[in-house]
Amino acid sequence: MNFLAHIYLSGSDPEVITGNFIADHIKGNQYLAFAPGIRKGVLLHRFIDHYTDTHEIVNETKARLRPKFRKYSPVIADVFYDHFLAAGWNSFGEPSLDLYAVEFYKKILEQQSILPDRSVRVIRHMVQGNWLLMYQTIEGTGTILEQMSTRAKFANKMNQAGDELQSNYSDYKIEFEAFFPELVHAASNKLNELNSEFERQ
Repeated sequence: MNFLAHIYLSGSDPEVITGNFIADHIKGNQYLAFAPGIRKGVLLHRFIDHYTDTHEIVNETKARLRPKFRKYSPVIADVFYDHFLAAGWNSFGEPSLDLYAVEFYKKILEQQSILPDRSVRVIRHMVQGNWLLMYQTIEGTGTILEQMSTRAKFANKMNQAGDELQSNYSDYKIEFEAFFPELVHAASNKLNELNSEFERQ
């Protein structure tokens, strides 16, 4: 999953949210240097990634993308799923997405002194472009994918992924709606396990 789903699945604890957000920039056991809540967030992030990457429904999404987008299919699938989460945001019982985004930016920026340098660069770009809100529309999602295309190390067609989303919208939406409730349940269980484990330490 991409940024929005990871944040949403972290719950309300600012440290867990922060750990989940920075997890891609924390290698191996480097997370052990952080506070317990942040460690939980990193471990939750890694669980979510593994669960998503190995799920049969997500594999169907990636299989549809692979002929055109090759190795970038998993990245595009993550962004597509964030789009459907944002587009259907009102059904998840949270504040409006614009308010949710503002509150997230505030929480992360308050933790800026402990963020890895790469995470600081990401959050600055995210706030400037209000990425979380951009996910709500096909056009905004396409723009994010175009920006990702220019930063990728290898030649890719991610700049065309917005058109792919538009062309096969219902197929991707059906897959997201079948998969995401399962992920919510699994991530909630994992977070409960982590809370119990850390309480015993």
